[in-house]
Amino acid sequence: MTTTFPSIPYLDWIIGRTDEVTHDLATSDLRPTASFEGLVPPSLAGLPDPDDATLSGQLADRYGVSESNVLVTAGATHANFLAACALLDRAKRRRHEADASEATDATSPTDAADPTEATDAADAPKPQVLVEKPGYQPLCETPEALGARVDRFLRPPEFDHALEPHRIESAAIDSFAYAMVTNRHNPSGRLATRAELAEMARHAADVGGYLLVDEVYAPYVDPADDGPFGGVTAAGLPNVVVTGSLTKFYGLGGLRVGWLVGPEDVVERARQASMHLPSVADPSKKLARRALHNSEQLDAAARTHFSANHELLASFLAERPNLDGRIHAGGSFALLEHETHSGDEVVEAALDGDVLVVPGRFFDRSDAFRISLGGDPEAMAAALDAFGSVLDEL
Repeated sequence: MTTTFPSIPYLDWIIGRTDEVTHDLATSDLRPTASFEGLVPPSLAGLPDPDDATLSGQLADRYGVSESNVLVTAGATHANFLAACALLDRAKRRRHEADASEATDATSPTDAADPTEATDAADAPKPQVLVEKPGYQPLCETPEALGARVDRFLRPPEFDHALEPHRIESAAIDSFAYAMVTNRHNPSGRLATRAELAEMARHAADVGGYLLVDEVYAPYVDPADDGPFGGVTAAGLPNVVVTGSLTKFYGLGGLRVGWLVGPEDVVERARQASMHLPSVADPSKKLARRALHNSEQLDAAARTHFSANHELLASFLAERPNLDGRIHAGGSFALLEHETHSGDEVVEAALDGDVLVVPGRFFDRSDAFRISLGGDPEAMAAALDAFGSVLDEL
């Protein structure tokens, strides 16, 4: 028996593990040094609030879009869920309208049928979603749980996990709804340009669908670009929906604040779907408004944080000839391989040494493991030292 919403193996594996180890090289959000024990995160304590601003309005200003193009959500996972609901609904409606039109054209004037009964829902093909491979497991599991057919398109490791837009058209079928990518790519850390994303979107449009881009890691660039949060965005491109949150770059996961940005009709459908789920709490919205109001200060601190971690990770890999992989410019996480041991073997040895890294099998790469530096640089340096000792014993 199958369930509508089966468990997600990666989340089942990771939940609770970070609290069980001394050295966490699995978490990628830029966590503050001070613990979050009160009602206000330490990074926001004492900062001024905006006089008159809505959270959706602040985000619209960031992305250079209308407020009607923005939906505030309870984190990026919630945003991706609602985007999937909206885009799959669009694909189903489009298919139904096409079937109804064909049925009407095939019916004589004296034998007219109700076009809304043209296709039995049970016989209709599932909307197709194309998800990058290797990729973050929940991005496959969520649309499948919502009734989609999920297929994959490759970001080839031999080409450094680059986006290859032609793969969308090669893999798409008549029921294609949308293609899903992450930027920075999770797990490799590769950052695509806006031009590359625009080309992906054009190829998705050519086969009748959308491009959905999870941009939670897009601000991880130093120096800052001129996009929202200083990073690359695909927002504002035709037939593109982007999602983001305050969790990764600002380390404010406790607020559970995210968003999606896209065409007005898609955002409205996502808004309708959101009525079936809990909304963001008002205290979280207030603190999120404060974060965006003081973004210049927070952005600078975040860039100092992840840039230091990037240097630590890049230096660590350079000193380890038995590891293979690439640390992309500015990246503080990566997918690495050991020359003689599988990803799971490295992970198990690390756990024995009180270090947490993530098995690559959760990202379609059983030969690899993902390492992420999210904590403060001093703690991450100690964690890399401990992990180095583990590797020395393999």
